[in-house]
Order: sequence, then structure tokens, then C-alpha cells
Amino acid sequence: MLRHYESLGLIRPSGRTGAGYREYSGADVQPVFHVESLRALGMSLREIGRALDDPDFAPATIVGHLVRATRERIAAETELLTRLRRIDAAGPADWEDVLRVVALLQALGSTSAGARQRAALAVADEVPVPVEALVEAVLRESEPNVAGALRWALARSGDGDDDGDGHGDGGVGHGHSGGHGVPALLAEGLAAPVAAVRERAVRALAELPGEEAAAHLRAALDNPDAVVRGHVALALGARGEADAVPALVDLVVAGRDDTGAADALGALAGDATAAERIATALAERLADAATPVPARGRLTQALAAVPGPTAIRVLDELSRDADRAVALTATYVLRLRAAG
Repeated sequence: MLRHYESLGLIRPSGRTGAGYREYSGADVQPVFHVESLRALGMSLREIGRALDDPDFAPATIVGHLVRATRERIAAETELLTRLRRIDAAGPADWEDVLRVVALLQALGSTSAGARQRAALAVADEVPVPVEALVEAVLRESEPNVAGALRWALARSGDGDDDGDGHGDGGVGHGHSGGHGVPALLAEGLAAPVAAVRERAVRALAELPGEEAAAHLRAALDNPDAVVRGHVALALGARGEADAVPALVDLVVAGRDDTGAADALGALAGDATAAERIATALAERLADAATPVPARGRLTQALAAVPGPTAIRVLDELSRDADRAVALTATYVLRLRAAG
């Protein structure tokens, strides 16, 4: 190596012995440490030669280049590591399995929507695929049909509770997710900086069965994104979760998915206690002076599906409301109840 460095002009021995051996003084050896230090930064020997010989060779130029090259290398190595981990998570029994998993992962990242959809549906044929890859595909998928197929594939993987075997019900491997199942991985998407990703995450989470998914949905009722809260409320309402009532009432007031929210409130009002709670929540928003006029009409319509004395009392009061549309709606609902 010393001879190689000398041939490149990086070091020079002070002299030679009578037998022709090179002699290096302490000052001769010092550049060797300089060369090795710069090589440790990723510099080539040619770049080192320029750095040591040319006083005008700006360090910032080469260091900036090294930073960019290192980032690119780290990104490439990280991508490779992720791919290897996902193949390992699928538990391939032989090289044929490895090739199938690689092909499936490539298809999930294809630019063709048809190829991505076929890859999602391939889970039905028990092609082992790590759940992390499916979750990642769900969160980035913008094509509705493909997104639906991917959510279906995730739902088939089970409720996401980690049972220690690394696999769900549909031959979908959980992968190295740090002990997190499908719901936990999707819940991470609820905090994504991109609104579309958050919406995809909550849609997929809402379609998962099981208590773990329900727990993550309940936690998301406080999500700062109103769209996320709306999807969560509808999903929890469909599951019979009373915690969704305030968010469902908010949906009715906002006029976003208000019909679905009203239906969910009606379904939740199955027992007397729940019916009284829901009717009271609707009545409070109706009495709030800050509630806009169109929202009062929607709240009145929502009361139609809520049984119990409180709902009837509020409707009776609304039948004499100053807003003619609200009064007519309440009167009509009361007549339907009387006829029923």
C-alpha cells in the first residue's frame, strides 16, 4: 500500500538504504495518516491527492459531494434492507417462494393499476406477502378499485392482533413490524403529514375487525383532522360504539356524511339510555345559538330515528319553531310517529 501511495504521489520516502529499501521519517509517515483519515470519509485517492497538493481545492465542494453520495447510498441500502426483511417475513420455504414474493412486491409497486390490483387479489391464492408491504401499498394507493382490493387483502390478514406466529388468517405475513399488527401500522398513518394518506389509513382501519382496530379508532376520535374524525365516527357507529355519538352529531351539524351519521345515531339509539343520551346531544346543538339554520334542519331530521320521550319532547317544541322548515320537519316526524 505504501508503494501504491508513493506511485500516486501521496507520500514520498526521505531516502533509501544501501540495499535499496525505502526509508520513512516521522514526517514522511504523517501523510499516511492524513490519507487514511480522508479515505475514512469516503474520498477517492485521486480526490485525496488533490486535497493534499492543491491549497485552493475547497473542502466544502468535496464534502458536499460526499454528503449527497452517502445519502444516496444509505437510501439504496435501506431500500434493499426493507426488501430483504419483507422477503424474510414471508417465511419462504424455497427459492421458488422467494421469487414469488419478489414478483408480488414488484407488482405492488407497479405503475400499472391493473398489476397492483392483481397483486392485491393474489393474496387470495395465499402468496405470502409481509403485512408491512400491504399497509404501505394501501397508504399510497390513489386508484379506488385498487385501494379497495388492498383493504380487502388487509382485512383477510385477520384483526392484526399479533399472535406471535408472524402470519394472519389469509397467508399474509405480519413481518418485522416491531410486534405491531395491521391496526397499529395503519394507525401510524393517521399522523401522516399528507391528508390523503390519513384518509386512506382511517378507511382501511375502519374495515378491519377486532378489538385492536376498534381501540385505535376510538383513540382517533380526537384526531385534529376533521375528515379522519368523520370516518372514525361512522366506523365506530357501525360497530355500536357509544363513544362516537359526539362526533356523529358534529357530522350532522357540518353537513358532511350527515345522512350516514343520522343513520348511525339511530342504530346506536337501540336502548332507552342510549336514546336519551343521543336525543339530549341533538337537543343541545339545536338550542345552541351558534348552530347555523341549515344545520338545525339536519339535526331535526336526525331526531326522527331516535326513540324515547326526550326526542318526542324536543320534536314537539320544534314543531313551533320560528324556522318554518324546522317546524314542518318536526311536525311531519311527529305525525309519522303517531301513525306508527
